[in-house]
Amino acid sequence: QVQLVESGGGLVQAGGSLRLSCAASGRIFRLDDMGWYRQARGKQRDLVARITSGGSTNYADSLKGRFTISRDNTKNTVYLQMNSLKPEDTAVYYCAADMRDYSDYVLKTYWGQGTQVTVAS
Repeated sequence: QVQLVESGGGLVQAGGSLRLSCAASGRIFRLDDMGWYRQARGKQRDLVARITSGGSTNYADSLKGRFTISRDNTKNTVYLQMNSLKPEDTAVYYCAADMRDYSDYVLKTYWGQGTQVTVAS
């Protein structure tokens, strides 16, 4: 069984920064793309950023320049550095990872439990 555990959310003033972390653990055979998504209240879940195992990244256009995704493959961990935060960044942030585990080796997408980010104006 594999799981993703997120940390780093919280309350921050507009203009501030937060760093989210997400660690994958369990019987992981191979960890491929990882990413962050967010869901504001009453809205759909949207992509924030994704990163491949080789380090290639893509971002939601509106977030380029303020958010940076990175990963440490030795720790099976992905990070999201969020700078110049705005009230409209308030949402639950979810980590996602495409992984194969030792149970069946099938590529599946796993999700974390979500972490709340609240940006006060």
